[in-house]
Amino acid sequence: MMQRLPLIVFIAVLALGPVVLPEFYVTLLNYIGMYSIVAVGLVLLTGVGGLTSFGQAAFVGLGAYATGYLTTAFAVSPWLTLLIGLAVTAVVALILGFLTLRLSGHYLPLGTIAWGISLYFLFGNLEFLGGHTGLTGIPVLEFFGLKLDTGRSFYYLIWLALLGAVFATQNLLDSREGRAIRALKGGGLMAEAMGVDTARTKIVIFLIAALYASVSGWLYAHLQRFVNPTPFGLHIGIEYLFMAVVGGAAHVWGALVGAGVITVLKQWLQDLLPKVFGQSGNFEVIFFGILLILVLQRARDGLWPWLARLVPVKAGQRAVADAAPLPRREMPVVGAVLLEVKNARKQFGGLVANNDMNLTVKAGEVMALIGPNGAGKSTMFNCISGVDPVTSGEIAFLGERIETLASRDIARRGMGRTFQHVRLLPTMSVLENVAIGAHLRGGKGVLPAALHLERAEEARLLAEAKRQLERVGLGEHLFDEAGSLPLGQQRILEIARALAADPCLLLLDEPAAGLRYLEKQALAELLRKLRSEGMGILLVEHDMDFVMGLADRVVVMEFGEKISEGLPEEVQKDPVVLEAYLGGVE
Repeated sequence: MMQRLPLIVFIAVLALGPVVLPEFYVTLLNYIGMYSIVAVGLVLLTGVGGLTSFGQAAFVGLGAYATGYLTTAFAVSPWLTLLIGLAVTAVVALILGFLTLRLSGHYLPLGTIAWGISLYFLFGNLEFLGGHTGLTGIPVLEFFGLKLDTGRSFYYLIWLALLGAVFATQNLLDSREGRAIRALKGGGLMAEAMGVDTARTKIVIFLIAALYASVSGWLYAHLQRFVNPTPFGLHIGIEYLFMAVVGGAAHVWGALVGAGVITVLKQWLQDLLPKVFGQSGNFEVIFFGILLILVLQRARDGLWPWLARLVPVKAGQRAVADAAPLPRREMPVVGAVLLEVKNARKQFGGLVANNDMNLTVKAGEVMALIGPNGAGKSTMFNCISGVDPVTSGEIAFLGERIETLASRDIARRGMGRTFQHVRLLPTMSVLENVAIGAHLRGGKGVLPAALHLERAEEARLLAEAKRQLERVGLGEHLFDEAGSLPLGQQRILEIARALAADPCLLLLDEPAAGLRYLEKQALAELLRKLRSEGMGILLVEHDMDFVMGLADRVVVMEFGEKISEGLPEEVQKDPVVLEAYLGGVE
């Protein structure tokens, strides 16, 4: 109850706003509420998902013009135009998303600028939308006979919509789909290997942010009862991004803080700066530019984390319920061939990283893939797991050709992996990092997550993550940040994440690197236990004592080719292997 006290007080203060405040401040709060709805979408899209957009004002315009045109030209009910506006925005956002989200780096924000400008001029050049003059006579909203014709009466609708967006976004982020969204910022390679469809996830958050903006535009049109293109230009899109960054781009409640600070400052500076300089002008834009630079330098996480520290109530750790186990796949018969690689070749331009590689991995065995640095072992891993498709050759998993499949589709078939360079989400808890591995074992989508209807499935996913962490000896670190663990434990954490996917074949890329002697012994014991359960393990490792004491068979690579294969004791005596490692038999 104490944890919710600040929220209860905030909502109570909000409810009293129109009762005690003058008209000017009620109007200011209305605009803060509408701007915050857009900023919440940007928190999801940019702060959490890592996709920068300067064009959100254009989506606000779509919502505003949809209701403005339909209500004035065809007398359509304003509540129906909300649905139509959302549908139009969804179609436009899907088209723009499929085109724009293929871009990466600085090209993505440039792409959002391009379509933001295009939609702004489209609004101003269409005669049926009133051109640059705009549309007037937009009807008053009515709610069960109550006319929302004043700022005070409109206030509650705006803030109800905002709180709905905030809670829906928080629910979404606290779910299986939310972990997939948060994984985007850490790079798509790990997320895809865990079964996340990153292209779909990007489209989802782009669409949600656009729909939030459209709702804000609908509210704006009926509050103002007039629409023209000016509030939907690129400069306003930049301002929305300012709000998200200043408040705290990765924090949902930061959107409200940022919108409030920017809106109030803008109002004050528009009154104050002309008096200081003795002339009129957009001096506040200069101030905001300086403010953003200072925020990026001194408070990169925005104002919300600083404000949150002032609240004496601290969030407690949520206990992980003992939910029913998730269904498990049937393991193949011990000795059955899980993986077969035939004449695999991987070429990067003129560099041949793998050349005519052949190997097999069977259920219930540990196959070690060893060789000097640069031999092509990790490249072979990436080819097998679908990260980098082979240039030629065949790769079969459980009897099915997989060399053309995406890594998420291979993961779905029962292949899990770790990475040579640890790929974790450092600010997320250890528990949630492992739960990402169980992504494919859940099925609830975005809408159930936003409405908190997936709690039973979520409990089972988190319980599975907890079980795997206890299995690898990290049970006491459930709620620690993954980035706070030493490197050796981070590697063990990656193994737990791979096990959460319930694989039958495990690809481990240098799992013992950074581990102390006792930790290596515990890891070897874990791998022996997995082998006894019928799991196949393909292992890349440089620690020869660890490999030779664990592996059933060994494949040795040099310069991208297989130079030896056999039992550990046979490989250790092979003159070709001694030549590769030591420079000669002598």
